[in-house]
Amino acid sequence: MTEHDTQQDTLHEEAGQDDGSQTGKDTAGGAPEVAIPELVIISGMSGAGRSTAAKCLEDLGWFVVDNLPPALIPTMVELGARSQGNVARIAVVVDVRGRRFFDNLRQSLADLDTKGVTRRIVFLESSDDALVRRFESVRRPHPLQGDGRIVDGIAAERELLRELRGDADLVIDTSSLNVHELRAKMDAQFAGEEEPELRATVMSFGFKYGLPVDADLVVDMRFLPNPHWVPELRPYTGVHEEVAAYVFNQPGAKEFLDRYAELLQLIAAGYRREGKRYVTIAVGCTGGKHRSVAMSEKLAARLAAEGVETVVVHRDMGRE
Repeated sequence: MTEHDTQQDTLHEEAGQDDGSQTGKDTAGGAPEVAIPELVIISGMSGAGRSTAAKCLEDLGWFVVDNLPPALIPTMVELGARSQGNVARIAVVVDVRGRRFFDNLRQSLADLDTKGVTRRIVFLESSDDALVRRFESVRRPHPLQGDGRIVDGIAAERELLRELRGDADLVIDTSSLNVHELRAKMDAQFAGEEEPELRATVMSFGFKYGLPVDADLVVDMRFLPNPHWVPELRPYTGVHEEVAAYVFNQPGAKEFLDRYAELLQLIAAGYRREGKRYVTIAVGCTGGKHRSVAMSEKLAARLAAEGVETVVVHRDMGRE
């Protein structure tokens, strides 16, 4: 068994289980200010790594509560506010194990918004194939499969979580991640002492391997000639200068970069106004090796130059 397999098994095991703060105003009697804790809600598919994500936040100093009924989330925040700053950041794991309590989540979120609580939703996603493998490896049923199959439970859970996934501030696809890679993603988003205005992940990918399920925006580089058909460039990738020069010397390449970067400025401004702090921009080509990689590198550099904290991920590079 490889080290990667051992690390991946940690996510498999989860299939079988499932300092900034806001300050309130002074009261009329001169009472001390009340620090409203920062809140992160962790949810997503059973077996996708919620427990790993929660443990990561716990290691970063967050107060973590697992499987808390959604109706009690506002109460948990109020208790944190009374802790005199001892509980400044709270993470709550909410999932279908709550059964009927899960229906109360939307009302709880509305209550939090009314009280001015800064809250973010982290949604852990994974492909059906990956989830089936994880449940089968631990020989445990899916919590919603009943008398049916694992895939029936997964389908029911996806439908139940569909609206919550759409409201998520951060979606992480763990289909091909081991536990350390998932922790690295969580660290990248939450380890910083100061929260940036907007964080962007620019991800190159190959269409022949499927669309990234956690992408917010997707663009297609297949309108450019493919370096794969240039024998001297075929062995290289888009991070090599020779390939990048070939891609950006093609008609439309530089123009696309300029105009899409301008469009992203407009989108980023809207995301900030709406309080969205994370965006994943997927840049695709046929195999995810040449054109998408070269464009992702340039696009990420543009975003970074404009003050957006940016991470580049080449999902399929080296996969062929």
